Amino acid sequence: MEEQLAQLLAATQSSSDAPRKQAEQQLASSYGHADFPLGLVAIASHESVPLNIRQSALLYLKTFVLAGWSPQFDEFKGQILISDENKARIREALLEIATHNHLDRKVKTAASYVVSKIASVDFPEQWPDLLSKLMHVIPNGTDGQLHGALKVLDELVDDGLNDEQFFAVARDLVKVVYDVAVNDARKATLRALAVGVFRGCFDILEMVMEDHKAAVKAFADEVLSQWLPFFISVMKMGLPNPPSKQEESEDAPNAETHRGMVSLKLQVVKVLMRIRSVFPAMLSPQSPVLFSATWEELSSLQAAYHQMYIEEDRDSRLEDADGLPYTLDFLVLEELDFMQACLRAPPVRSELEQQLQNQQGAEGSWVTEVMKLAVAYAQITTEEEGLWNVDVNIFLSEETSVTANYTPRTACGDLVIKLGEWLTQPTVEGLLSYTRSLYSTTPSWKAKEAALYILNQLLGDFQDVDKQIGPDAAKGFIDFIRYAMQQPDVFLRARGHLVAGSLTRTSGGALQEVATSFLEACLHAIPNDDSDVVQVSCIRALQYYLQALPSTITQPLQNSIITAISTYLQGQDMQELAESDDLMVTLVETLRDAILLDIRICLTGTGLDLLFTVASHGANNFQLTMLVNETFEDVTSQIAALGGDAYINLCAKVLPSLTGAFDIGNMTEENALTNLAAELLSVLAEHGSEPLPNGFVQATMPKLNRLLLGSSDDELLKSATMAVKNIIAHDHQQLFEWRDETGKGGLEVVLVIIDRLLSASVSDTAAGEVGALAAEVVEKAGGERLGPYLPQLLRAVAVRLGSATHAAFIQSLTLVFARLSLANAGEVVDFLSQLDLDGVNGLQVVLSKWLENSINFAGYDEIRQNVIALSKLYDLKDPRLSHIQVKGDLIVPQDGRIMTRSRARANPDQYTVVPSPLKILKVLIVELSGASGSNRQIDAAAAAAAAEFADEGSDDGDWEDEPNPFEDLSSAMSKEQLMAFANDEPGMSRQQDNETQAFLVDFFGRAAQTEGFREEYEALTLEEQQRLRDMS
Repeated sequence: MEEQLAQLLAATQSSSDAPRKQAEQQLASSYGHADFPLGLVAIASHESVPLNIRQSALLYLKTFVLAGWSPQFDEFKGQILISDENKARIREALLEIATHNHLDRKVKTAASYVVSKIASVDFPEQWPDLLSKLMHVIPNGTDGQLHGALKVLDELVDDGLNDEQFFAVARDLVKVVYDVAVNDARKATLRALAVGVFRGCFDILEMVMEDHKAAVKAFADEVLSQWLPFFISVMKMGLPNPPSKQEESEDAPNAETHRGMVSLKLQVVKVLMRIRSVFPAMLSPQSPVLFSATWEELSSLQAAYHQMYIEEDRDSRLEDADGLPYTLDFLVLEELDFMQACLRAPPVRSELEQQLQNQQGAEGSWVTEVMKLAVAYAQITTEEEGLWNVDVNIFLSEETSVTANYTPRTACGDLVIKLGEWLTQPTVEGLLSYTRSLYSTTPSWKAKEAALYILNQLLGDFQDVDKQIGPDAAKGFIDFIRYAMQQPDVFLRARGHLVAGSLTRTSGGALQEVATSFLEACLHAIPNDDSDVVQVSCIRALQYYLQALPSTITQPLQNSIITAISTYLQGQDMQELAESDDLMVTLVETLRDAILLDIRICLTGTGLDLLFTVASHGANNFQLTMLVNETFEDVTSQIAALGGDAYINLCAKVLPSLTGAFDIGNMTEENALTNLAAELLSVLAEHGSEPLPNGFVQATMPKLNRLLLGSSDDELLKSATMAVKNIIAHDHQQLFEWRDETGKGGLEVVLVIIDRLLSASVSDTAAGEVGALAAEVVEKAGGERLGPYLPQLLRAVAVRLGSATHAAFIQSLTLVFARLSLANAGEVVDFLSQLDLDGVNGLQVVLSKWLENSINFAGYDEIRQNVIALSKLYDLKDPRLSHIQVKGDLIVPQDGRIMTRSRARANPDQYTVVPSPLKILKVLIVELSGASGSNRQIDAAAAAAAAEFADEGSDDGDWEDEPNPFEDLSSAMSKEQLMAFANDEPGMSRQQDNETQAFLVDFFGRAAQTEGFREEYEALTLEEQQRLRDMS
């Protein structure tokens, strides 16, 4: 069977679909064969079998084990496929593979993973000697055996042991890996693996600490007293000289030694960071020693790092087959982060503050030395330089911090930011002092760029927290910026422009004298500089100037700014540009800021055309389309407010572009472009004049009608529906008088659209706005014009409301009846009570959905309309309403058991049943609380949470073991409120609504005098009664 299995495993790696799928099916059909798992184990253990087949055998074995070994696995398929006898053979064989002396590391790693999976369900009952065997191999085995045993142990600690199993062996386990870690005779990579196993222990300790705090802390204190001296000694241990590039490629002995020591040091830093996150107070007394050792090491590694990554292009961010990082850049990155963490430790701060008080001036202070360190590691690497020269979008993504690529350069920025949060003025002065020294002594453009990059990061943080740089310091950087702008080195020149903008933005008015010349230099560079990086940097820097400088400076340059961007775009291949998401967003942001200087340019200049051009090529970029929408809404609303012919002129300018986009989108089947055009058309109509300009309906309705009757795209249908609704709201007469190409009147066209959107073939999401459209049609057309179509329309709305499940869709449909009830609630009840919807009374269907969902409605106008409509229904005192029974209050289980997902499925929520007038009162009491702003306590508590969790520079709480007071969910803010706030649920963040509150206070005052209210009041919960008493 082994030979056949090996052939099948080889076939699963075929590039051809048919043989691969056939082999996969044959393997799956072999699950029931008793020898199948034994054959896979045998293949994995044969050194003569190719490595990829052995790895594949273990991968299939893992899948098989999860499916048929034990019901405790989530992936278990319902039948145990292995006998107990074969299980024992497989366990022993896998452990032998994992701890073999000579087998390939990848095979041993794969075997270790399967061992840990089996151990998670079989240890200790069915596999009692597993740990004792590992504990024997680790101190006594060869390097190959030790490697395998550590991998198995690492997998067990990570995934195979529960807390009880861990604590039964914890002391022995920690001792055995400690002995490996401190053993200089062992390879450094094996010592690093041992430290990694120890780090994994802290995940288990953290999980059980809440229930066993004293015991866990005592255990941690005991083991750390042994391990910390070792960690400190490793931190202080010097690294051997780095190997040459050739020695690295040839895997020379010194290259292997260097990699091993880097791995060991790196694992030590990682475990120190982990200890700090779980037991910070235990590490705090050692923080000055650790901080000093880290600083010394980073200082000593500068030359090697510079040689390998700034001058040469060595491989970076590499891990070995065991997942151990081993390149120097990884070590530098971890140590920069650890140094930043140590800066927040109270003993370190106390000592550094004392040193600062004893020093005179910034020159020579430890802060300046930190700047020297940060600038050294923030220099652009050779790899980055090559990437950014080829793809400016990568440069921009790093610049705008949207990249997930965290490098020593970004870590240095973070380090200085944290220092600036703690010691603002000394940080700025220290950076200025070192920059002066640097610019006067070094020829390196990379070092000069790095100093300005660090300043840029610091200024960005200042902007985020509304902090300004002092005028003297700001002026102190001017000469370095001017120098940078004029250099031949592309990235230094680009940095000069970026820092000039940032400094202008965060220095108040301190740079007014030079800001205009900086802005003009920036504008000149966009069309004239021969570097893409510089041009794009200037386009981004423009945003800073436009946000910071007075309109007297920027507005006269509006045309020049838009022309500069236009010139840049003319030199680009728009198809290629569209793939650069960050660059496209930057272009739109800068265009937005330029256009909004004076929106009248949209009527005469090319600003909007340029915006639409970029948008049409980047319609698939969600962030870009959102920006374009917001910009166009600002433009449209402001132009509409100008009055006169301004809105007419805007329509004349943009309608051809928007309707043309529908045609292009249709021809190219580019849904994103059509969606964008529909959204923008909806915005244009929303802010339209009354009446709309002549020809507006003729220009837009044929396209919208085609989309609404033919498209199945959810977002497109919603946007197009809102566009039609907004047209009716602003000029129903023009729409009703319009006829399509078949002669069908506008009202009939809209009714056909509504009929399609209400049909079962259209999803709740896609039809989400049909209720608003239907309500607008009913309101504007009136019963007389609609004639027999009105009851048909309302019946269709009621039917769809009965099956609706999407909250926004339910609200949309409900508001059709709510808006009708504002004018004549009695007629609405009469109509619904006569409806028969598949044997259920229409009043029952509509009121049930209406009242069960009212408290989740969103939007001030919508909530207010709903409140008034419900009050009018209540005021009817119609006995038909009293006969309608709806869901009341949630019945809370009293058994005290935790409600798991499976229990929730088996025991769905139960509710009381109440008459609809009583439910109306319950809903309106909730709305009274919302309108009075009582949920502001949630906002306040959330603000407290934000402050608690904020990583403020003055906060050293992460070096204390005290619990977070906000984690006490028995406090005034409940877990449910927290979750609702996080989900931004409707009603959870409402501000005070005086108009609705006054209406409800008056309503309850009147209702209290009516017949039957006393009985209804008694039926309210005690909390609801209290809310009414509080109101009075």
